[in-house]
Amino acid sequence: MKLPEFPEAGHPLVGPCLEQSDLELTQGFQLHPEQGRFFVAIFCRYGVLTYSLLRNKARVAMQVDYLFARLWRNIFYELRYLPVDASNAPDDFSLQPWVVNKIALCINQDEVPAIETIQYSLEAASPPLWCYLQMALEDLPPLSRLLLTLSQVFRWPDSRIAAVLQAEGEEITIEQIQPKLRYAYRCLQEALPEDIQTIYLPKGEATSTAEQLTLDQVL
Repeated sequence: MKLPEFPEAGHPLVGPCLEQSDLELTQGFQLHPEQGRFFVAIFCRYGVLTYSLLRNKARVAMQVDYLFARLWRNIFYELRYLPVDASNAPDDFSLQPWVVNKIALCINQDEVPAIETIQYSLEAASPPLWCYLQMALEDLPPLSRLLLTLSQVFRWPDSRIAAVLQAEGEEITIEQIQPKLRYAYRCLQEALPEDIQTIYLPKGEATSTAEQLTLDQVL
């Protein structure tokens, strides 16, 4: 099974971060949640290691891709609260033992999902983008989040979405669904850290690219 490539490692915002130590990257990630480059750099540093070890868990690439993304989602949320004391940290502080432990837990405890249940696509969104998209979705206004979920995850037509919302007391017509969806996409994009937008959404195409990321493949 071929190892994936991570082109974000060559991005001008990520390259300088890769010159920093694990301690510096961890502190940057914890102290500056508005910047995503630190987590992207950590992902680029340990992405190949995690993927190569997870290949022993499943034989089908789609399953490995999903376990890989889920592992990095766990790392994303747990790393924010990992105790790191710079004054007492050893000079050779490394995240590798902690990351390897997370891989071991995934291999030993997580079930390999059936292929037909997997919606995530590694080609659609690299794990860091996946993590920040999920966090951004959680921060959206309830109506925008619901519209995106019903439209993109459940694939409901506009007529059904409008009917359900009207039954819940929302004054909304079928004609208003698409404009509100476009607004929801803009809100989703704006909720992403600016450097994540720069790294993963091409300049001048950010809005259209965000809309092309079908959420049933990345959430």
